[in-house]
Amino acid sequence: MSDINKVIDEMPDEVYARLLSAAELGKWDDGSVLSDEQKEQTLQLVMLYQARRLNQTDHFTIGNQGTLNELSKAELKKQFKGESIAAFKAEEL
Repeated sequence: MSDINKVIDEMPDEVYARLLSAAELGKWDDGSVLSDEQKEQTLQLVMLYQARRLNQTDHFTIGNQGTLNELSKAELKKQFKGESIAAFKAEEL
């Protein structure tokens, strides 16, 4: 087993959550900005973790074979059918 696979297999969930947050926000918990190299490496670690440890099937997530899950428009419509994004109340006159 390669060293990176061992790191991913033994990575605590809390570390993954911090890496995911850093990849999404572009900064660490303390507010310091990630360098370009840190962004690249953090994103790679997040993607490896998702591929190896999470069984994700959501749109644009990494599947367990390391491939990007892309749902069709019909699949997305079916997934979100009946869910409203926003509701507006009619104003009383």
